[in-house]
Amino acid sequence: MKRFFTSVLAILAIGMTSAAFAQETPTLNAGDTAWMLTSTMLVFLMTIPGLALFYGGLARTKNMLSVLMHVFIIVCLMTTLWCVYGYSLAFSGEGLFVGDLDKLFLTGISIDSLNGTMPEYVWVAFQSTFAAITTALIVGAFAERIRFSAVVIFAVLWFSFSYVPMAHIVWGGGFLGADYAMDFAGGTVVHINAGIAGLVGAYLLGKRIGFGREAYTPHSLTLTMIGASLLWVGWFGFNAGSAAAADGTAGLAFVNTIVATACATLSWIAAEALLKDKPSMLGAASGAVAGLVAVTPAAGFIGPMGAIVLGLIAGVVCLWGVNGLKKLLNVDDAFDVFGVHGVGGILGAILTGVLASPDFGGLGNTLMDDPQSMTIIGQLAIQIKSVGVTIVWSGIVAFIAYKIADLTVGLRVSEEAEREGLDITSHGESAYHY
Repeated sequence: MKRFFTSVLAILAIGMTSAAFAQETPTLNAGDTAWMLTSTMLVFLMTIPGLALFYGGLARTKNMLSVLMHVFIIVCLMTTLWCVYGYSLAFSGEGLFVGDLDKLFLTGISIDSLNGTMPEYVWVAFQSTFAAITTALIVGAFAERIRFSAVVIFAVLWFSFSYVPMAHIVWGGGFLGADYAMDFAGGTVVHINAGIAGLVGAYLLGKRIGFGREAYTPHSLTLTMIGASLLWVGWFGFNAGSAAAADGTAGLAFVNTIVATACATLSWIAAEALLKDKPSMLGAASGAVAGLVAVTPAAGFIGPMGAIVLGLIAGVVCLWGVNGLKKLLNVDDAFDVFGVHGVGGILGAILTGVLASPDFGGLGNTLMDDPQSMTIIGQLAIQIKSVGVTIVWSGIVAFIAYKIADLTVGLRVSEEAEREGLDITSHGESAYHY
């Protein structure tokens, strides 16, 4: 009888161990996969046509096609390089600053490979869109005066030595991720990273001819509004897709993306009306982007009421960023890349450490085993550290990349070419024919 019970217990133990192993083994989830494929398409929509039209409308007529070309070609370049070496360096290996080349050319990945509950190919594609839009964001800072060849050289260098390492440092197992830095969808990796690179570029290229003396009026606010709207729609894939599953966290990020953006738009135009007597369409579009930027690092960590607070603050702060701060910096950041993405990213990254607290309706730091153990002071220190690391890293890499481009092909077009417009002088075509 004793032997019988011993055998039964052994069988039960084996069964429980097998069940536990089955639960830990990743399995494909069709719902998660479908959502992540959809999110990938939405982020692509953000960049082309969303970002391209947003920036294109802000440019003068003679430079519109050059802006569209910059964004379009960067998407092609970055997605290719991501599959060649970017994904491997960002998401394989356990280095503090960068991964390894085990998945160079996507080696070792097959249709049966999984990343969590989705095919790894889907994760590769999703992350490629982040690499593309981050690099494309930068072009708005130096628009209307840079050589096309310089854009290409800079983009390849900055992607390789700033975007890829920062993606690994925060999301791929690097030292900031190990510190439990909270960046749900790219406050540091995307927005601060791009904003700083844009600011450095604006300084190194210098001001456009006539800056401060001539009015640089956007040639089509209609296109800018369409671009901003496409950005908002695509951002649902950007933020909610970063949950990497079709679950409650994705739903939270989705609703936060709605309310933070709406509130930032309202606070921007309200402040604009007080300061300038009239709320503008450009202000509404800019406010929406400011809200989207600020909520990006926080989207899956804070509650909807926290998103409302964050949006209201972001609209006002980023309005100051593109006006007061821009004047203080004395820089020609053509489409306010730093004022919106840099400032909004810094604000969002830091306030994530506050609004994620359960005391303010957040989930706590869900990267920890015990999210409720998060303290505001402790998390703020981590968030400020992550912001500082991103600023320094991106700034140094951007400076070197611009200098290399300048030494090889030259950064800036000639004065004659700038006056005639980059559409004709760089690409031999015009956006409009009258």
